[in-house]
Amino acid sequence: MAEREDGVVIVGAGPVGLTLAIDLARRGVPVTVLEQRRAGEPPSVKCNHISSRSMEIYRELGLAGALRDAGLPADYPNDATYNVSVMGAELTRIRIPCRAERYTAKGYVDSDWPTPEPPHRINQVFAEPILFAHAKAQPNIRILSRVAVERVTQDATGAAAYGRNLDSGEPVSVRGRWLVGCDGGHSVVRKSVGIKLIGDAEVSKLCSTHIRAPDLLGRIPHPRAWMFHAVNPRHHGIVVAIDGREEWLIHTPLPAGRADFEGFDADAALRAVLGVGADFSYEILGREKWTARRLVAAELRHGRVFLSGDAAHLWIAVAGYGMNAGIADAMNLSWMLAAVHHGWAPEAILDAHDRERHPITEQVSRFVTALAVRSIKDAPRGGNVPAEIEADGPAGDAVRAEIGQRLYDINLPQFFCAGLNYGYFYDRSPLVAYDGEEAPAYTMDGYTPSTVPGCRAPHLWLDDGRSLYDAMGPGFSLLRLDPAVEVEGLLAAAAARGVPLDLVDVRSDEAAALYDRKLVLARPDRHVAWRGDRVPADPEALIDLVRGATMAPAAAPTERADA
Repeated sequence: MAEREDGVVIVGAGPVGLTLAIDLARRGVPVTVLEQRRAGEPPSVKCNHISSRSMEIYRELGLAGALRDAGLPADYPNDATYNVSVMGAELTRIRIPCRAERYTAKGYVDSDWPTPEPPHRINQVFAEPILFAHAKAQPNIRILSRVAVERVTQDATGAAAYGRNLDSGEPVSVRGRWLVGCDGGHSVVRKSVGIKLIGDAEVSKLCSTHIRAPDLLGRIPHPRAWMFHAVNPRHHGIVVAIDGREEWLIHTPLPAGRADFEGFDADAALRAVLGVGADFSYEILGREKWTARRLVAAELRHGRVFLSGDAAHLWIAVAGYGMNAGIADAMNLSWMLAAVHHGWAPEAILDAHDRERHPITEQVSRFVTALAVRSIKDAPRGGNVPAEIEADGPAGDAVRAEIGQRLYDINLPQFFCAGLNYGYFYDRSPLVAYDGEEAPAYTMDGYTPSTVPGCRAPHLWLDDGRSLYDAMGPGFSLLRLDPAVEVEGLLAAAAARGVPLDLVDVRSDEAAALYDRKLVLARPDRHVAWRGDRVPADPEALIDLVRGATMAPAAAPTERADA
């Protein structure tokens, strides 16, 4: 028999599951997290980047400082380079400041991004323990480690996870009012409720090798870099600095035309990417052969079960947006679950999660896949690399300069992806009061700040030196650009329905250029829910719309067979 219903059950204690748990807990929702690994067991060296938008979230959760202080050495450049091989000639370098200079650096593409938190290049092995320790310390969070979930069920009042303790073999069952699968690409939760993945089953195949090589950094004849890309006639690949000292992650794609890894010499490919011979030795800490895909779950919600992170979407690792898209999923879902838990929103509001996040997931997956395909098609890779790239003299210099410029132009957007961070908007949400103006279009690297409902509320610095986001509370925020505008009716309407709403008077020299209305209602996730120059004639109707009270009742969850 499963435990009594209580709060939210999260399957998976990776960055997405832990972020969801932390945000739910601070909103007063009890959470149980189930994880196969031992408490404190390090993850694989999978994710290497926390986006600016995610760092904004961690700033709100009080974790940005701890994360920023971890990872590569403080003075280690975060540059991304393209080389013939890591030891060979450098074709181009995309400059990214080290973390010690991240808040003060000037002259970089993202130096003036409109955010209190620039991105942070950090491997998951450093980031996840910080999230885990913080989650473990929260009274509203219970973490059950060494639990393998084998199936999930649901009924009209709750959902349950059933599995076993991997150490004792004893059965484990946990029931909650809601259940969220943050359990990765092979999600048991997704399969249990019969949700299918749709898209491209294969974009490329790669071999990823995690190595320890204490003398590699000293061999490299170039300034340090966070990420080296190798492009030569024998092989191409990516080398990522994990600790800035001796640990590295090396991605070597399967050569074009090969259907599988049979006969693939991973060591030879690795040495071709590094540009080293037999005298170079290394220790393998882990190796995985995997397929890059573009797959999105057909639905992110089925009844009382939700999907987030890799359980909901899988795509090639361009722009570092797998984990970060999952964190955005979590924060969208968290405030809605908390609203239902505390009774100020009906269960119908939860349908908005799929209606908002699913189109964005599709968009992001196509952005990153298109860039990956363009990089393969338009820039010399693998067997298409001319032999002259390794030639001495003017002819070789000319080839390297031409290829380097092409690689720079194609790949700059993925390292400075302002559009993916700030440009996406919800254009068909039942929780947003649209006013007829279209949101500005965006690209991977470009966007226009806007108060059009559905967009991210434009960030600015207040005259007192604070970030606008620091002045906003965890609930809704009514941003008032003109202190003379009367807002009591809207505040009273929110209070009458129990909706958390803070009034923030915006005093900033930047405001006039960014905010073209005197009032902007921002949601807990910082997206604009409504704007106007005065409180609407029926403020109760607006509050009912943004809290989901005008939506049709959510469909009753039904049991589905295991898939």
